[in-house]
Amino acid sequence: MALRINQVVPDFEAETSEGPIKFHDWIGDSWAILFSHPKDFTPVCTTEFGAVAQLADEWEKRGTKVIGISVDDAESHRKWKADIQAFGKAEPTFPIIADENLEISKAYDMLPADAYLPDGRTPNDTATVRSVFIIGPDKQLKLSMTYPMNVGRNFAEVLRALDALQMAAKHGVAAPANWEQGRDVVIPATVSDEDAKAKFGEFTTHFPYLRTTADPSTR
Repeated sequence: MALRINQVVPDFEAETSEGPIKFHDWIGDSWAILFSHPKDFTPVCTTEFGAVAQLADEWEKRGTKVIGISVDDAESHRKWKADIQAFGKAEPTFPIIADENLEISKAYDMLPADAYLPDGRTPNDTATVRSVFIIGPDKQLKLSMTYPMNVGRNFAEVLRALDALQMAAKHGVAAPANWEQGRDVVIPATVSDEDAKAKFGEFTTHFPYLRTTADPSTR
């Protein structure tokens, strides 16, 4: 079964590069980002994990924990972190989950139920294990995206999406296309003009179904 938006994500216990975790307990009251890759010591993923390490202060500002996952073992993850730090010029302090039996990858619908690890496998055997999941403090999936092997993930976009999700959750609004912090937001159609005026003050009506107001997080 596909993992859907607003569904509580599967809980699991796993070994990581930083020791054992129980996923829901590890999230606690924070937001969380689970990002996966098909194999350690691969070129594009090394650049991506370096980018995540460089954003450590930004994740912390947003009360968000980040955690990686691949189908390699924890010892391999620990060794790979040296390369990640050397390339990214930032220490990757986040844990990386070991999913050697593919249970988590299958639970998160990244691999089919009959997937297995052949002898002498290559990254192509687990190519679909290359996703990003943004999870709320309620343990529900808020956003997911999956990339192919040959396109590096844009973690500036992941950060922007996280900002939009947190803003929307806190203020009861929606983020329009290309939204960034400080730009106008969308008032949900379910909110009457009277309630919108009371809650947001001034707003602009473009169409009866499309009204915008200043980013409430900047007030």
